[in-house]
Amino acid sequence: MALDDLKSAVPDYAKDLKLNLGSVIGNSDLPQQQLWGTVLACAIATRSPKVLRELEPDAKANLSAEAYTAAKSAAAIMAMNNVFYRTRHLLSDPEYGNLRAGLRMNVIGNPGVDKVDFELWSLAVSAINGCGMCLDSHEQVLRKAGVERETIQEAVKIAAVLQAVGATLDAEAALAE
Repeated sequence: MALDDLKSAVPDYAKDLKLNLGSVIGNSDLPQQQLWGTVLACAIATRSPKVLRELEPDAKANLSAEAYTAAKSAAAIMAMNNVFYRTRHLLSDPEYGNLRAGLRMNVIGNPGVDKVDFELWSLAVSAINGCGMCLDSHEQVLRKAGVERETIQEAVKIAAVLQAVGATLDAEAALAE
């Protein structure tokens, strides 16, 4: 299993990450589609080639073709939206919030999978990318759809652990050069 390969690549000084990686993916209570869609979207969002290479095959094996594409779509659209909306939020001039975005985001309205799953993946990617406006927006949609806080936290934990594993492994690769 690629998860075991990824865990074995984590250095001893980051043992907590190795344990957390096994826990958030291997012992998750999320349904398979939510779990593996979150894993794939977050693996892409980490920008870590090692994390993505190791986890993508299991994600592909555990997702329908539509869910696999939708998870990649969530990572792609949130890469754009997180920069745009985070910038709008951080600028001190509130007038930017009144300007038309003018960016295409059709996939959010028609992601090809259950809207709740897509929203969960988008929230997890937004956690990695640090966009508070997007986090709030996706969390509100999920809560209105009846998603429990524990489910949302599961997705955020996956995002946090994958981001930390990616940063650690990329640092080790850079130091080895």
